[in-house]
Amino acid sequence: MARITISKGKLSVPDNPTLPFIRGDGTGPDIWAAAVRVFDAAVAKAYGGKRKIDWLEVYAGETAKAKFNNALPDETVAAFREYLVGIKGPLGTPVGKGIRSLNVTLRQMLDLYVCLRPVRWFPGVPSPVKHPEKVDMVIFRENTEDIYAGVEWAGGSPEAQKVLDFIQREFPKEFEKIRFGTRARNEEFWKAVGAPNVRNEVCVGIGLKPVSWSGSVRLVHTAVAYALQHKRRNVTLVHKGNIMKFTEGAFRDWGYQIADQYFPDKVYTWATWEKTKADKGEEAAAKEQKDALAAGKLLIKDAIADNALQQVLTRPEDFDVIATLNLNGDYLSDALAAQVGGIGIAPGGNINYISGHAIFEATHGTAPKYTNQDKVNPGSVILSGEMMFRYMGWTEAADLIIKGLEGAIASKSVTYDFARLMEGAREVKCSQFGDAVIGKM
Repeated sequence: MARITISKGKLSVPDNPTLPFIRGDGTGPDIWAAAVRVFDAAVAKAYGGKRKIDWLEVYAGETAKAKFNNALPDETVAAFREYLVGIKGPLGTPVGKGIRSLNVTLRQMLDLYVCLRPVRWFPGVPSPVKHPEKVDMVIFRENTEDIYAGVEWAGGSPEAQKVLDFIQREFPKEFEKIRFGTRARNEEFWKAVGAPNVRNEVCVGIGLKPVSWSGSVRLVHTAVAYALQHKRRNVTLVHKGNIMKFTEGAFRDWGYQIADQYFPDKVYTWATWEKTKADKGEEAAAKEQKDALAAGKLLIKDAIADNALQQVLTRPEDFDVIATLNLNGDYLSDALAAQVGGIGIAPGGNINYISGHAIFEATHGTAPKYTNQDKVNPGSVILSGEMMFRYMGWTEAADLIIKGLEGAIASKSVTYDFARLMEGAREVKCSQFGDAVIGKM
């Protein structure tokens, strides 16, 4: 078994690397079976047999629970840690009970601080918007902090009450903002509505939202470096800093500082624009920005999250690379995927660019009602594999996957989700779509 290694931030990939994979729950086995044939075909065609993937199956989710009575065995995490790069299908997560998200757990255990979500339209894919071709964005979603850190306590639990007691004692002004943080306030409410308080207790779920300078540095630095390397036009810091001033607002302010500190000769920031406007007036600031962009500098700007969600729909051409916190990134990624054909064809990667660890994944759910029906679109895993090969430096194989996918869609041999919306399409099975992709390479 040959391992991918990293030295001074550069991956070293052998010709026959071992890559761990998880088939996934629900429809995972179907889409993996189609996708892995696409991967192997692309590698074989690109390198004429000189390179080959050594696939190592590891387990998580329902299969792991059935086999080992453990939804995420230590051996699975160890494999991803040892071999650096891997890929997975969709894993189920119960809502409101049971284990936390296995996806989030893997990200945190391996410190995969970037959730990388490129979003683009493939000609012929049905879309609910008039101009899906205008969508061409790359989202850098911070993956380890924010409310997804999982620091929370159930309402009515002794732990939640401890936190409430602490806030009431140490931060009484802030405690006043917790609307139903005392029994008296609860009783007042129930009395006002003329009903009994059946719980007769304080029941407030509490969560913490950690956002750090260090976490912001590595996320924004990576996004700006990517934009410069790939000759993108701008990076937008998406935040809700008008309300959450010391978390989301800090992320925005730190983002500007990071861009100016690490890339002083290569970027122009709206923070600089604001300073010039204050010192010399708006006309001088506008000219300064125009001159900077004409000189080829990368524009760093920001947008409030709710406004950004409108503008990626109405003015998608204004956005290029997006750097944002965890929850905002979750919303934006799926909203943008809907504009270009749905989450069934949206790829994703979770990456630590410092350690080299990366897990590429299907971004959609398990769709259990279609289990073992060979029906669903394998595009999300196929394109995640394309991202994986590009990350490994195997660009020839990645390019063949794109060529094959574009050709299959253009021929209108597509799975049911596309066929029902495309005039003149021929509906094919999941496995047959994989065949069509291979045939168009």
